[in-house]
Amino acid sequence: MDARPVQQSSLVPEPPDVRSRASSSLRPLEHLLAGASGGVVTAILTSPLDVLRTRLQSDFYGTPRSLQRAPPGSKPTTTRPFLSLFRHVRETTQIVKSINNMEGWRGFYRGLMPSLAGVVPATAIKFYVYGGCKTLGARLLGYQEDAALLHAQAAIAAGIATATATNPIWLIKTRLQLDKSQTKEGIAIKQYRNSIDCLRKVVKQEGVRGLYRGLSASYLGTVETALHLVLYEQLKVVYRRSLNASVLKDDGWDEVAHWISTSGASGTAKIATVMLTYPHEVIRTRLRQAPFENGLPKYTGLWQCFVAIRRQEGVAGLYGGLTPHMARSIPSAVITLGVYEFVLRILGS
Repeated sequence: MDARPVQQSSLVPEPPDVRSRASSSLRPLEHLLAGASGGVVTAILTSPLDVLRTRLQSDFYGTPRSLQRAPPGSKPTTTRPFLSLFRHVRETTQIVKSINNMEGWRGFYRGLMPSLAGVVPATAIKFYVYGGCKTLGARLLGYQEDAALLHAQAAIAAGIATATATNPIWLIKTRLQLDKSQTKEGIAIKQYRNSIDCLRKVVKQEGVRGLYRGLSASYLGTVETALHLVLYEQLKVVYRRSLNASVLKDDGWDEVAHWISTSGASGTAKIATVMLTYPHEVIRTRLRQAPFENGLPKYTGLWQCFVAIRRQEGVAGLYGGLTPHMARSIPSAVITLGVYEFVLRILGS
């Protein structure tokens, strides 16, 4: 009798533990692919609002009166809400007209290439780290993956990793979006020809450290990321339960309920977090501005920038560009998380 071991047929299914290990090893890659897909779609659709938001956050395009230095001891006039609202609407309209008249439709897509170059790794890293940290945290801490504590620690880790890895890309994008034409010998020229030229000039004039301007504000922004993702995960469950409790379930309704709960949760969570944490967006943009012609930056640090804006422009200055930011960030959150969840469902996660 032949004592040689019989080879296992390839038709025999693998044991459940083998399949589960293979599935768990693929999960981070699925999060990476899903996050990158959502980021690309979002960047293309919301580019005009991103340009408008960045210019309103900066002091390069503000009206002269709104940027006058307030006398010592006086309160900035921009603290009056109706006057601030009127100036905000006026500045928004002026910048839209200026972009259209001076730069054409292409002006609304300035910085799109670095956005696309950055949004794929940024979104992919964020969701890769977020999904991985949720799984790792659940394993190490013994919590369920839907626990708010796990969502918070995963979101903070994802925000820090993303900001550190991609800050140079966003700095170049901001410089290109804020680049104003300068007239030399009757010819209007830009300071930066393209992304590569911007990168080369930043490194030459400001050193490698110049590529990381605004990183401190980005780290502060991880609070927004954490709040948004924690609220999103909790609201998604609440919305889904409410929808399933009010309507008879079937296969078609289950798909609709999934999209409604995802969109509603992401939009609601984004509104809440933006209103609480928006000033860090303005500070980050100001820190990333190109320095003066003498090579000295106007804003040198997180706290110095905050105090300077508050003193010169009032509280309203810390919320510059809020309207286009909300118009961009809410659909952006819905699109990104919607595509993210959709790709995960296709991949079977």
